[in-house]
Amino acid sequence: MATIGMKRIGVLGGMGPEATILFQQRLLDAVPAGDDCDHVPLLIDMNPQVPSRIAHLIEGTGGDPAPVLAAMARRLQAGGAEALAMPCNTAHSYSASITAAVDIPLLNMVTLSAARAGPGKIGILASPATRITGVFDTALAQVGATPVWPEDDAPLLHAIRIIKANGATLEAREILRAASEELLAAGAEVQLIGCSEFSLIAEAATPEARVIDTLDVLVAAVLVFSSGAD
Repeated sequence: MATIGMKRIGVLGGMGPEATILFQQRLLDAVPAGDDCDHVPLLIDMNPQVPSRIAHLIEGTGGDPAPVLAAMARRLQAGGAEALAMPCNTAHSYSASITAAVDIPLLNMVTLSAARAGPGKIGILASPATRITGVFDTALAQVGATPVWPEDDAPLLHAIRIIKANGATLEAREILRAASEELLAAGAEVQLIGCSEFSLIAEAATPEARVIDTLDVLVAAVLVFSSGAD
């Protein structure tokens, strides 16, 4: 990888903190580095105090994350970021507010992942907030795909809360596996890991499906943008 002139990426992080660290680790692992200078330059705004996306979108309580995310984006741009990355799928419900606040692009993991998934039935393993806002629906419609959701996604929300509180537990893994198998039975042979908390337990999804982790898609986009590769 060419290191001269690599573009700096601003990361809107903290949603949740462990998912942001996982993103950074996967990005680190993806670079064929021979020295420190080979890695992607990052500015990370690790802000766990962003108002809860679940509270705002599902429960109708709490503050609006949009102004906070917009302020983070402006800080990152002012710090020299040339593009933004946000390793939280649900927060992409506020992507319009983020992009309106800055003059640099947001590497949108939702639209990029939809393009990777392609047409057909695509199973979504994500927060119910993404179903409510239709963020994946819109992105998948643009590539001729139809989202398939678990009949009851409350267990997935429960699993997200487990992971945020206690990490990658067996209970969370069992919930994800059950949802993945349900989606496969519904005809979704391609499935998106659409929550960065689930990226921590992505291997729990059924091995019989083609599983695309949106966090990996974001890592790939960051590498391409930063290096200027085609």
